[in-house]
Amino acid sequence: MAGKRALVVDDEKLIVKGIRFSLEQDEMQVDCAYDGEEALEYARNNQYDIILLDVMLPKLTGFEVCQQIREFSNVPIIMLTAKGDDMDKILGLEYGADDYITKPFNILEVKARIKAIMRRIEPKRIIGEEALTKTVESGEIRLDCEGRRAYIAGTEIGLTAKEFEVLELLMLNPNKVYGRENLLHLVWGEDYPGDVRTVDVHIRRLREKIEKNPSEPRYVHTKWGVGYYFQNL
Repeated sequence: MAGKRALVVDDEKLIVKGIRFSLEQDEMQVDCAYDGEEALEYARNNQYDIILLDVMLPKLTGFEVCQQIREFSNVPIIMLTAKGDDMDKILGLEYGADDYITKPFNILEVKARIKAIMRRIEPKRIIGEEALTKTVESGEIRLDCEGRRAYIAGTEIGLTAKEFEVLELLMLNPNKVYGRENLLHLVWGEDYPGDVRTVDVHIRRLREKIEKNPSEPRYVHTKWGVGYYFQNL
């Protein structure tokens, strides 16, 4: 993780101090923010490789910050929540977070999650080597796999890191049906502690962004009782 840059956002200064110290031991550059507005300002004015974002913040909640960041950046975001409530986790994913960690957490778990995300967004990923320098097109969708950008009818759309990886995997393997568990393992990793609802949330968000009518999708289809697949047009 040497040379990578992180933004840590939490109103509990001891938590921020501990995370910052630990990440700096891995030679990461770390900026810190203590409320939602400050976090948003940092995110707008800097380029980060990862953002650790607490849910309960002054001025703007972590959900609001995440939602606004997604309007201009696809930087991976890990939500930090003091609650074990499943709804908080689902909300974080709905607002565009890539992962979540429940407090109290072990800093080694935080670093492991960061490293897992870093591995997934590096050029050599498990999705397929043909994706490295390839543009994939179907219908009005075009994916720049190297630049990690997605376009609909020539207009760029903002996909999160995970949304992009799900779409890329499906487009590179058209008509192949992936079970929810399989997608979870391929995109999030076998050590990811979440469940298959994570996949469902991301598929729903993806359809909202790429389909003219998400309830009657042209591209990403459901095979009931089995999983999801991409239909080439």
